[in-house]
Amino acid sequence: MKAMHMPPEPEMLPCTGSSLDLSFVDALQDIVAQFDGELRHLYVNKAIERLTGRSPESFIGHSNRELGMPPELVELWDAALIQVFRSGEPGVIQFSFGGPQGPHLMQTRLTPEFDASGRVCSVVTVARDLTHLARQLQQDRCLPSPAAIICADHPASAVMPGSARQSGRTALPLEPTFDANLEAEHFKAIVQSSDDAIISKTLDGRVTSWNAGAQAIFGYSAEEMIGRPLLVLFPFDRKEEERFILELLVAGEKVDHFETVRLRKDGSMVHVSVSISPIRDAQNRVVGASKIARDITKSKLAEARLRQSADVFTYASEGIAISDGSGSLLDVNEAFSRITGYERQQVLGQSWRVLFGGSEAMQSIEALWRELLQTGHGQGEVWSRRRDGSDFVALLTVSAITEQSGRVQSYVILFSDITPLRMQTKKLEHVAHYDAMTDLPNRLLLSDRLRQAMANSLRQEQSLAVLYLDLDGFKTINDSHGHAVGDQLLIAVSRRMSSVLREVDTLARIGGDEFVLVLVDVHRQLEFKSLLARILKACSDPIQVGDLALQVSASIGVTLFPQDNVDADQLMRHADRAMYEAKQAGKNRYQLFDAAQDAEFKHRGEALQRIQQGLHEAEFRLHFQPKVNLRTGRVLGAEALIRWQHPERGLLAPAEFLPLIERHPLDLSLGAWVLESALLQIETWQEQGLNLIVSVNLSAWQFLQEDFVIELERALRQHPRLRRDCLELEILETSSLENLQTVARKIKACRQLGVSFSIDDFGTGYSSLTYLKNLPAETLKIDQSFVRDMLLDHEARAIVQGIIGLAAAFNRQVIAEGVETPEHGAELLALGCEQVQGYGIARPMPAEEMPQWVRAWEASRS
Repeated sequence: MKAMHMPPEPEMLPCTGSSLDLSFVDALQDIVAQFDGELRHLYVNKAIERLTGRSPESFIGHSNRELGMPPELVELWDAALIQVFRSGEPGVIQFSFGGPQGPHLMQTRLTPEFDASGRVCSVVTVARDLTHLARQLQQDRCLPSPAAIICADHPASAVMPGSARQSGRTALPLEPTFDANLEAEHFKAIVQSSDDAIISKTLDGRVTSWNAGAQAIFGYSAEEMIGRPLLVLFPFDRKEEERFILELLVAGEKVDHFETVRLRKDGSMVHVSVSISPIRDAQNRVVGASKIARDITKSKLAEARLRQSADVFTYASEGIAISDGSGSLLDVNEAFSRITGYERQQVLGQSWRVLFGGSEAMQSIEALWRELLQTGHGQGEVWSRRRDGSDFVALLTVSAITEQSGRVQSYVILFSDITPLRMQTKKLEHVAHYDAMTDLPNRLLLSDRLRQAMANSLRQEQSLAVLYLDLDGFKTINDSHGHAVGDQLLIAVSRRMSSVLREVDTLARIGGDEFVLVLVDVHRQLEFKSLLARILKACSDPIQVGDLALQVSASIGVTLFPQDNVDADQLMRHADRAMYEAKQAGKNRYQLFDAAQDAEFKHRGEALQRIQQGLHEAEFRLHFQPKVNLRTGRVLGAEALIRWQHPERGLLAPAEFLPLIERHPLDLSLGAWVLESALLQIETWQEQGLNLIVSVNLSAWQFLQEDFVIELERALRQHPRLRRDCLELEILETSSLENLQTVARKIKACRQLGVSFSIDDFGTGYSSLTYLKNLPAETLKIDQSFVRDMLLDHEARAIVQGIIGLAAAFNRQVIAEGVETPEHGAELLALGCEQVQGYGIARPMPAEEMPQWVRAWEASRS
């Protein structure tokens, strides 16, 4: 953006405002500057040197662009200054820059100054250093960084316009004994030695004499000026002054102390006070003029500074107060009254320190006072109270003005109301440390509180408990009723848990349906167990969300410190592991962490790596256990059962390794291998003329994967010659209870691919008529625990009989596993169950042995 070009105003008329000694402005910690219409510096106070390392004089007469400010920041400043010049309204900008002492954050108020005609003649800027406040906000993680405004890497130099000494001499009275020649020489010496410009000219304006003072002020030598028109010193817009002055001289009038501006030889402006008298000849005719011009640039600058000081005091948005050396207030500005509510006359004579009440405020004041005594200025945040009794936070800066002897002459107190900023900071702190939905502490705040609680526990020789809590069944509710209902459920559960905790305890939400609790001083075991029971009850009691009655439970892992003497992060990991054990043990319970379990957990990790290696090196095998019809003697099919041919430990049964991979990615990898191996074997047997229905067991986690049906279809397409009705999938009854709708939908999708389904271990879950009605599986498989005991336990026999009856009622096939003796087979036939498998029929065998066994079995039954 180009700078706005306005007519230069070196002859600037006095701006309105009260007078104030410049020592006040130079004593300020804030940077005060004044800009003219060409956006050049007219004045800068001493504070600029402390923050930039450059003298105030180096800024005078130069724009920000000339001083080396980065282009984007020149654009920022120019736009703000131009807006104030055009609108006549104050403005505010915020910026940062890198000074010799590091980066500084500044907030600047731009205030217009007006001349007598009401035109904006200059703009005064007051920049407040907010670095101290910014650093504090940065520690609370809530403040963003503004753009840099002054760059120490772009030095710029500016030359202060030269100024001549002001006249300090007057002509001595002439002694009457001097002769005319001596008197003329004496007068000539006085003229030449004068600091003022003494010039004579003709009526047409040509210079006839030019003294050394004129050369010092205007830069031209006598040789350069004598005979030339004096108009060369006149700015373009001042040339009419010459005509006006000549009219007065011809009329015989004098011009006394006329203040104006003239041009120096180097093109710079100089303020002068001019007195002009007519020169007459012997006939008393006006033949020329004599002019005495005094350089008043310094005095005009001093006047401007006085006006500027008054404007800063009057128009500053910050409260300003001045006190004497004892602290009694001498004056306050309008902003002081606006912020505090106290009128000027109400506070004059009072100590500035009594305006900030409260014990907390007095502590801050005392700290600031100590800093003030040590360094000459102090800054800090202080809670204050307005006249109406409302509180506000003030950013207070106090500077001492001292005499040459070092005695404090007065104090300058500046403060601004930063209550909105503080309130915003608190909001940002809350957002950074609390969960947005439940308003509980988040992981960040939890970590801090846990470390503090651990340190206090060691000091007080007390125990604390860390609880890792996961809700049981929440995912089903979330999937069935939507996230809005799930969120309301989480809020309700978190409030219930909070209500049963003590004030010293911490409840935090760390994501999803997972919570962490820190319970301090848990040395009484009975009280601790009672608290755990209340937490479990708070989670498991029914919750009404709209028209829905919802219920979940909680699995909680617990570890105690310092018994579990590890760091905070490890404590949470140990509690997490214990929570996992609580879920595995049946949910809606808590589980204490111990070192033995931890060692077992680590052992599981090593075992998982070995299973992964075994899968990669093709160490797993499929064995097949036949299924037969006892009444017809026909071989119906076989169940595929995985075995691990371990190089060192030999052939391992599934119980040796499958529990280790539950809900682990290896569960999916191994399940995919079993399915592919079974399809390949079915295809091989079919090519040999052996058509057997092969059952493949699926883990609940594998079956409930979103892409299971897609992966099954892909696997079937890779075996196009395969009869799909020869593949049967088995899922455990317990795996479908919590996800009945999802399981039913997936079974229907798989059946459309030509695959049949069987419910394994039927009767071990919570079987119901609704369950059988909604689950579209063709076969129910009676669990071997009931079959094994049915000959000795009438209740087991009743269960077997009930399952057979249910299967018939719902038109389902039924098969009994675990048939170990002919007596078991006979009893099952009597109850109406014809399909069986078990050791009494055949043990699981390698695939290559199946064809011969089938032939032998069928031959023996014919």
